[in-house]
Amino acid sequence: MRIKMMNNAFYITAGELAQKGFENTPDELMSAKHLIYSSPATLAFNSPGAQGFGVKRAGLAIPGSVMLLVSPGCCGRNTTMQSRLCGYQDRFFYLLLDDTDIVTGRHLTKIPEAVNEVFEFCDKKPSAVMICITCVDALLGTDMERVSRKCEELAGVPVVPCYMYALTREKKLPPMAAVRKAVYSLLKPQKRHSDAMNILGFFAPLNDDSEIYELLTKAGIKHIREISRCEDLAQYEEMSQANFNLVLNSEARYAAQQMEETLGIPYIEMMRMYHIDKIHNQYMSLANAIGVTFDDSAHYEAAKKAIDDFRQKHGELNFAIGEFLNADSFELAWALLSYGFGVSEIYGTVGERNFVFVKAIARLSPETKIFSNLSPTMLDYEPSGKKIDACIGNDAGYYHAGVPTVDWNEERQPFGYAGLRLLLEQLDGALKGDAK
Repeated sequence: MRIKMMNNAFYITAGELAQKGFENTPDELMSAKHLIYSSPATLAFNSPGAQGFGVKRAGLAIPGSVMLLVSPGCCGRNTTMQSRLCGYQDRFFYLLLDDTDIVTGRHLTKIPEAVNEVFEFCDKKPSAVMICITCVDALLGTDMERVSRKCEELAGVPVVPCYMYALTREKKLPPMAAVRKAVYSLLKPQKRHSDAMNILGFFAPLNDDSEIYELLTKAGIKHIREISRCEDLAQYEEMSQANFNLVLNSEARYAAQQMEETLGIPYIEMMRMYHIDKIHNQYMSLANAIGVTFDDSAHYEAAKKAIDDFRQKHGELNFAIGEFLNADSFELAWALLSYGFGVSEIYGTVGERNFVFVKAIARLSPETKIFSNLSPTMLDYEPSGKKIDACIGNDAGYYHAGVPTVDWNEERQPFGYAGLRLLLEQLDGALKGDAK
């Protein structure tokens, strides 16, 4: 089996990886098997407490909540900077640890007092206090559930722990899955309504023009709730009335399972996709699951026309696709290949869930190169091979400086046919020089 190196940057072709099978994925593509070069995180300043929805910002998804960060000073400093950039400066509070705290664990007795102080300090009383605890307490084995109960007894306000444990990134419940469980944990059982449902998965809403709202509304669903659209605690609590949850991001699966156990709300899982036929198939499967019919023909034809127009205008483009974007890198690559475009390079994390797309890519373009952003060998990456016409993802754009690039990482989330059309629209603008 040939494993290729290019300027010392490791890659394997889609054809070779598909032939090896997921169980034989090279160690260079597995982040738990080597030192990590955190390319996407560095480029986007996307540490757990920085740009985007890391654990700290995500933990404040509950309307009216505030957060107490319990950490060494370094974590507090970067949170202070980012909270001001995002307008969260009035919702973050800090209990900073010194060396003695960390060695002896004495800070644990301070947390209930700190929560009470935060509650009394706020003129507008918070709906909940989120305690964000860092890797230090993961190493100490702190029972934060017990600490949170003590906080509630003292302050008389719901207290929810959320864990910024980078050490658990490769575990069953990584930080961003755990925080999704945390933000729905305050919901209490209510009477469920047949015309209500929740969309789970993201900390920002779907784009308003996504056809999923129209399809669900025409099917008789009057209340489509997302936590990011809840303006107050009362609206948040209404999420308990849902007849079902629609999970659009696999990291919300554990939250959905928790809501099924505690609230009796079943869930259906869909995946954000860019392959037009798979978008249609998922909608038909959703309609069948909830016992309704969807007519998505107008949206399908509009998306198909957008693909045809884009291809006619720009020809057979060759893409490089990164991983820090609102897509699964491999599904997006497969979709573009199926539309007649080329994809020479993918920078992404191969998992069991998306390996099916690696196989699909291998059938259409076996020479597509797969790199790992987390491999230290990427420090020596240099472009070579077939010319790249456009990049999707700012990490791909970093590797191909000067090539038209669409970051495709806005906070509002694309989905369905509308998401596909928007991507093509932004690519068209980048290729014309209207936008990066």
